[in-house]
Amino acid sequence: MATISASLFTALDGVVDPMVGSWHFPYFNEEMGEAVDRTHDADVMLFGHVTYESFAGAWPDREAAGGQDAVFAKRLGDMRKIVASRSPLTLAWRNSEQLQGDLVEAVTALKRDPSIRRIALSGSVSVVRQLFDAGLLDELHLFVHPATAGSGLRLFEEGGPERQFKLISAQPFRTGVVYLVYGPDRDPPTGTYDEATASLPEE
Repeated sequence: MATISASLFTALDGVVDPMVGSWHFPYFNEEMGEAVDRTHDADVMLFGHVTYESFAGAWPDREAAGGQDAVFAKRLGDMRKIVASRSPLTLAWRNSEQLQGDLVEAVTALKRDPSIRRIALSGSVSVVRQLFDAGLLDELHLFVHPATAGSGLRLFEEGGPERQFKLISAQPFRTGVVYLVYGPDRDPPTGTYDEATASLPEE
């Protein structure tokens, strides 16, 4: 079974769109770059439509420019890329295809494909939510920045269902960013207020 992981930059107030405000780029450094590179070590990249358009509008040009990002850009270009969208798409970035059929059914089939080791998502908030709620997401990688955005798209929607996670790892960076990796908690803790207070030491 392939591992499915999602990675997102997030501000302290839960905003995950780094293009809103100035909370992301001042904190990007070599530590984060190396960690982000590892999250894209995959056989397949899965995108929502908006995130794909953002990547496709930037990374082919960076590959062609041959600058510092060219090696990473080439790796993305060479990778199989699948875009989840209900609308017909024209996909100019090489090795790109549109996901066919129902998202959960199609990703379940990809996860079971023995030729696929790892499927990675970057951004693509709606897809991340759907895969987590369907029990398909194995790892959630969050780069938590020490700043608030004030407004913008949030990973977890207001009024959405409760979702439980377990911490797999935590790594602070020199900039104050904390790199957190979570997995789904299939057996979350339970308890009441009275049970919690009963465990406190007596004065």
